Amino acid sequence: MNDICQILGTEYPIIQGAMARIAESSLAAAVSNGGGLGIIASGGYDADWLRDEIKKVRSLTDKPFGVNLMLLMPNIDELIKVVCEEKVPVVTTGAGNPGKYMKELKEAGIKVIPVVASVALAIRVERAGADAIIAEGTEAGGHIGEIATMALTPQVADAVSIPVLAAGGIADGRGVAAAYMLGAKGVQVGTRFVVAKECIVSQNYKDAIIKAKDTDTCATGRSTGHPVRVIKNKLAREILAIEKSSVGDEVQAAIDKVGIGALGAAVFDGDVEHGSVMSGQIAGMVRKEQPAAEMIKEMFEEAKMIYSDRASLF
Repeated sequence: MNDICQILGTEYPIIQGAMARIAESSLAAAVSNGGGLGIIASGGYDADWLRDEIKKVRSLTDKPFGVNLMLLMPNIDELIKVVCEEKVPVVTTGAGNPGKYMKELKEAGIKVIPVVASVALAIRVERAGADAIIAEGTEAGGHIGEIATMALTPQVADAVSIPVLAAGGIADGRGVAAAYMLGAKGVQVGTRFVVAKECIVSQNYKDAIIKAKDTDTCATGRSTGHPVRVIKNKLAREILAIEKSSVGDEVQAAIDKVGIGALGAAVFDGDVEHGSVMSGQIAGMVRKEQPAAEMIKEMFEEAKMIYSDRASLF
């Protein structure tokens, strides 16, 4: 796992997931101070907000951090300009191939680590010049692909020569150890960090994750080709009903109508019934709120114990 630590400049090979509206300077700094790579999620925000958040992170930590860029954002060119001007150490990307921006990012000295949900995209981003790849399985929260982490990670690891991090369904040392055995050199963790003490989400949102059982998430929007994993609530059930009763363009229009502002309602207002409570399937294992640094230490101490006892596996 030293490959990832060298690329990131971190103590541990772990990246905090880029959770929209959730991953901002407070959480990013806490994860970085804990030895991982904290991430600011820029999706849905303007260039001024991003620049301010970058400055806030630097006031809270002297450790490396990163920014996630959603490539389909209408203001993506402005966001790219900000991360280059601010010399952000690492950029993770989602929703496509960052090849168009790779030269600009690399000239600014930025390490680029795209999130992928398929082998085909992994190969394309490696050719474009990515430094590493995050293979994210369908167990993850928020926007997801179709392939599970257990199946995706080894296939991506076999297909590329750059280091791979596994994401989706990882919240403890067992997940870290499993990722390593699948060919990954590190992990990305999202859902567990939502309940970090430093995370700014409403307490209702944190409590919804802590109380969740193994079957309490679902994927909405599969019929539109843009599935999103959330904790089941009134909004999720309404969207699933729309998908069953509507066809064609009506589906997306109806989902957009009931879903507008839903993420903010859950994150900031604490409305966990009519808001979008994005969470991974691993929520059923997340049981307490604690500092981000403590979470990271626990995960890697457990992974070390598992590895030390590896002879018993055979």
